[in-house]
Amino acid sequence: MIFFEFAKRNLGRHKFRSVLAVIGIIIGVLAVTALGILGNSVRLAASDQLYLFGNELVVFPYGGDTISEDHFEQIDKVADAIPVKSSVDKVIFNDDSTLVAVYGMRTEDIPKLLEKDKGQFLKHGSLDCLVGSRIADDYELRVGERATLRTQKPRIVGILKERGVGFDINPDNAIIVSDKLFSALYNSSGYNLVIVKVAKIEDVEETRKKIEDRLNKKEQVVVVMEMKMIVEGIKNLFNMISLFLMGIGSISLVVAGVSILNVMMMSTVERTKEIGVMRAIGTSQKGILHMFLFESLILGVIGGVIGAILGFGVGYLVDVLILNEASYLFAPSSILYLFLGTAFGIGTSVISGLYPAWRASKLKPIEALRYE
Repeated sequence: MIFFEFAKRNLGRHKFRSVLAVIGIIIGVLAVTALGILGNSVRLAASDQLYLFGNELVVFPYGGDTISEDHFEQIDKVADAIPVKSSVDKVIFNDDSTLVAVYGMRTEDIPKLLEKDKGQFLKHGSLDCLVGSRIADDYELRVGERATLRTQKPRIVGILKERGVGFDINPDNAIIVSDKLFSALYNSSGYNLVIVKVAKIEDVEETRKKIEDRLNKKEQVVVVMEMKMIVEGIKNLFNMISLFLMGIGSISLVVAGVSILNVMMMSTVERTKEIGVMRAIGTSQKGILHMFLFESLILGVIGGVIGAILGFGVGYLVDVLILNEASYLFAPSSILYLFLGTAFGIGTSVISGLYPAWRASKLKPIEALRYE
């Protein structure tokens, strides 16, 4: 591997120039890796949402009104329906006030939709409340404490498990009360939305059509949304965004490739006489070609590995900040982007070094020795 040693020595002669070329590769690989991981994490998160909510329909009132009891009963005849009343209000926890979502639900429906982490669910006719995991963490709430909501001071009987952002309700930053207490507080009679749980995911579209046929026959009364379609739409959108961002990252790799091409061309010109001496003492064209390719390979490996490691770190930060979840980072499909980013970096370097290496190998010994 004498040509590999020559390659290392030659790069060491111009450390600053070599470092600049490596930095270009690092930036390109970092961009491709981090953006690829982000896009993949979003796709995985969307797939999880599809698994959790793919069999759901959400029915909203058309025109911003509420869904009446009669209309809800029509929906409930088609499939298992969960009516939800909602508002945003100021709630006081331990002398700290904040605006939160307030959901009113039938007590028997709450376990169908949510899971508890601590305490218990609301009992029939209860005037107590449940709080979301994010609120409980932010205000250090415990079961048994009281919240102040308008004129009432409901006792916290349960803290819900973290559920994440959903397309129906967002309980992590909410307080849940019985429909009885909600109606007393807000003097409401209708429902702001109805969540329909379909037994089989393949029956979702048929169920949607049945609801629309029942309620929208004469005029549009409700809007029925399939969670499956929303999730798939978001998934496709982020696929396109991910490809676009990776394309931008690839541009920086192309720029880095041009930089390496420039470095290698300068190296070829500077070492013309040295190449002539090596050819004169018997070094083959193949040997000269290998020596220059090793130089570009070394630049690519160093830049690719460092860029992939930094890209993984940036991907971790972005996943935690945007998705509030780092587990997607360790999925096989996310790890694949580390290898793809490294491979792109190495490939760009080697391809950029091909022409200078070929040109150096084609130098004629006599002409090279005469070069000043």
